[in-house]
Amino acid sequence: MYTLISFGIVAIALIYGISLYNNLVNVKNAVAKAWANIDVLLKQRHDELPKLVEVCKQYKQFEQSTLQKIIEARSQVQSAGNRQDIDALGQAEGMLRAGLGRIFALAEAYPELKANVNFMQLQNRISTLENGIADRREFYNEAVNINNVQIEVFPANILSKMFGFGEKPLLVFSTQEKIDVNLQQLFN
Repeated sequence: MYTLISFGIVAIALIYGISLYNNLVNVKNAVAKAWANIDVLLKQRHDELPKLVEVCKQYKQFEQSTLQKIIEARSQVQSAGNRQDIDALGQAEGMLRAGLGRIFALAEAYPELKANVNFMQLQNRISTLENGIADRREFYNEAVNINNVQIEVFPANILSKMFGFGEKPLLVFSTQEKIDVNLQQLFN
């Protein structure tokens, strides 16, 4: 009888451990999936930015330093995204969003540019992508939060340490909210 009870306790503990492990795997994969969703939108926006810069360059008097900052920030965002360096990505995104806000604010002073069909289409496309990135960032940060909580709670923390499940960083864009408000005002 004692052997049967011992075997039952070991079986329950094993099943519970497997369940905890599987939950950690699911949470880790949810973070990876959420990151992949952001990455797709970042790449789509990355492809649109050179078109926007080219349209703006057609207007010789358009502020070249702003365009250069967009190009540099775009490169930094791509590099950080490829490395999956969330902190660097957040900083580069802040720079890129500030540059985009400046471009769209400067466009107000160029009626021909503002009336340009290509510029308007790119502005709308980038606005849509920005909204998508913001939405996906919320999903990513929620998945990261769930992951980080799961690897810290007992007894899952024991398994997370044993199998190398680690904490993930939140994706925070510097000066995000201020720039988003400015972009929304420009796009509406």
